[in-house]
Amino acid sequence: MRDYHINIFYSDEDNGYIADIPDLEACSAYGDTPDEALREVQKAKELWIEAARSEGKRIPSPQYRPVIYQAVSA
Repeated sequence: MRDYHINIFYSDEDNGYIADIPDLEACSAYGDTPDEALREVQKAKELWIEAARSEGKRIPSPQYRPVIYQAVSA
């Protein structure tokens, strides 16, 4: 099973790392390190999916792929 792509980047504004999942609207998390941001966004993903299920909302399948991966597999 393919999982959701996670972006992790440093934010000067937040003075830390942000991790987000492009396929899940507004699913992101903060961490002082990239590893912490990753752990936190994995928790956020589980909560996002749980909330969507309980509200009867559609859970999108993983679709997002960074352009660099698209170029390599073409």
